[in-house]
Amino acid sequence: MKIVVSGRTGQLAQCLVERAIFHGDIELITLGRPEFDLLEPQSLLRYLDRIRPDVVVSAAAYTAVDQAENKPHLAFTVNADGAGHLAAAAEQVGASIIHMSSDYVFSGDKGSPYDERDAASPLSAYGLSKYSGELAVSAANGRSVILRTAWAHSPYGRNFVRSMLDLAATRHRLRVVADRFGSPTSMLDVADAILHAAGRLSVANYGTYHLANRGGTSWAGLANHVLAASRAVGGPWAEVEEITAAEYPMPAPRPVNSQLTSAFFERSFKWPMPSWQESATAVAQRLAREMILPLMRHR
Repeated sequence: MKIVVSGRTGQLAQCLVERAIFHGDIELITLGRPEFDLLEPQSLLRYLDRIRPDVVVSAAAYTAVDQAENKPHLAFTVNADGAGHLAAAAEQVGASIIHMSSDYVFSGDKGSPYDERDAASPLSAYGLSKYSGELAVSAANGRSVILRTAWAHSPYGRNFVRSMLDLAATRHRLRVVADRFGSPTSMLDVADAILHAAGRLSVANYGTYHLANRGGTSWAGLANHVLAASRAVGGPWAEVEEITAAEYPMPAPRPVNSQLTSAFFERSFKWPMPSWQESATAVAQRLAREMILPLMRHR
């Protein structure tokens, strides 16, 4: 099976490359700008027609949530128009598409985890651009799977877990929001789930799913957990001071609760997701060891 992934420098693409090594029947090809540009439909079709993939993973996105409030056109051009162009190109070469979306399509006023039956109601320009992308992908390709994930972290790129460890390396105390709740999700786990599901796509399971690690916590809860995990292997650690979102204002509104349940995906594809604690520990300790290894070499 041949899989093309857009957004080759992103967290998910790098995690897919790492995990695909364990799938001898999968040829994984990552593509990105400038030659594979979501804003240039002909470049998308040209590459996909040459490669002839079975599945396209749409992982490229504009993810600057706060900047999107001031530059909504850019967010919509990439996350909605670009996603639609990619889905249409995949349709033309006979490929299914797995498109990544976000928990930010929800308003956050639900008191329990969101499932696929809940209506989207984005609060921010970024969230609205991602929901518009979902609609564009579904309209352009009849063999589409939409995967909404949340609070992405991994050993690659910039993310909350890495930021906490970087800050803890230079500070003794970190102020972290404690009244916003979500489902921290390792992109390594998402990569494993995608590689499993890619070979099992059919008319019976096209549609929209949530894909996140099990359980939920606050940003402060996640910070406490990853810092404790780092400390356990000799990595950086700091105390966490819990604050409210009002004490840390940001340009784009965030959902108060954007926890997701992946029960539908787990049933449909027979693939259990790990707990957020298990996966956050693994990522935090891997990053912590990477941080302390250069210090050990210089001793």
